[in-house]
Amino acid sequence: QVQLVESGGGLVQAGGSLRLSCEASGSIVSINQLAWYRQAPGKQRELVAVSTSGSRTNYLDSLKGRFTISRDNAKNTVYLQMNSLKPDDTAVYTCNAAVVSVAGRYLEVWGQGTLVTVSS
Repeated sequence: QVQLVESGGGLVQAGGSLRLSCEASGSIVSINQLAWYRQAPGKQRELVAVSTSGSRTNYLDSLKGRFTISRDNAKNTVYLQMNSLKPDDTAVYTCNAAVVSVAGRYLEVWGQGTLVTVSS
């Protein structure tokens, strides 16, 4: 079984920063891709940033320059550094991982989500 546990969400004023963390644990052989999604109230979930196993990254266009995704493969952890936060960034941020398990299965795993609230 593979689990993702996020941390780092909370309340921050506009213009501030937060760093989210997501640690994968369990029967993991390798992690191919790690990503952050977010869902704001009343809106559809959107992909925020992706980090591939080859260390390539991709971002939602509107967030480029403010958000940075990084990963520590030794810790099976992905981070999302969020700077210059705006009230529109308020959302539940959820971690997603594409992993290969010990059993040789390809799994897509989701975290429970962490709430980020940006006050004006």
